[in-house]
Amino acid sequence: MRGWGLPALGSGLGVAGLAGLLLSAQPERVVGRFSTTLEGRLLDQRHNAELALRRLDGLRVPAGGVLSFNEAVGSWSRDQGYRRAPVSFGGTLISTWGGGVCQTSTTLYNAALMGGFEVVERHPHHFVANYVPPGRDAAVAYPNLDLKVRNPYRFPIRVRARVVGEAMVVELWGAGEGRSIQIAQNVVHRRSPAEFVVGTGPSQRVRNPGKPGYEVETYRLADGVRELVSVDSYPVMNRVVERR
Repeated sequence: MRGWGLPALGSGLGVAGLAGLLLSAQPERVVGRFSTTLEGRLLDQRHNAELALRRLDGLRVPAGGVLSFNEAVGSWSRDQGYRRAPVSFGGTLISTWGGGVCQTSTTLYNAALMGGFEVVERHPHHFVANYVPPGRDAAVAYPNLDLKVRNPYRFPIRVRARVVGEAMVVELWGAGEGRSIQIAQNVVHRRSPAEFVVGTGPSQRVRNPGKPGYEVETYRLADGVRELVSVDSYPVMNRVVERR
């Protein structure tokens, strides 16, 4: 088949080299994709999330290689263009550099799950996130908490990360066949928040809207094989109303 322009096996390329050449000659296709909504995010949260997203775009992960979110994105400091934005710390919203970046890591995490990547390191938030179901989030905190995923394929993967309308989209592209992936979850427990009223004044404001607590199991079904991905527990965040 000289018409393909491929060298003969006797040329010294070898079977493995020929297989790699054939893979590289295939057109790229999406092997994993996920999106999260940016609706309701504050302007600075959105800015930080989009800035981190741009750092991921175009990244290449070699066959068998590990993608580290923190190494790819770097520090979330002012000199890197990040802004102060609210994050939840122990149930209280505080303003810190890079608030909102966890939505980017979460979107990448789910694209990696759908792409069949091995999860090397992943951390849940203390309380449930607003932009994905419980058990599907990936918290990061530079440099200590990272998200790391391994490319399981014999071909490299290219990350495409962008904003489309009000959605943050991460896609994993490769010149080979992906896997048939489904994600299933089992909510073992769900606990509703209680409401506490502080003060006795005539007007009121919601100091904390509250969030349910969960214990949830997350499974991945890949090519008919069921894999337990994580078991996560999130405590209840109670609703607090201030009267003044």
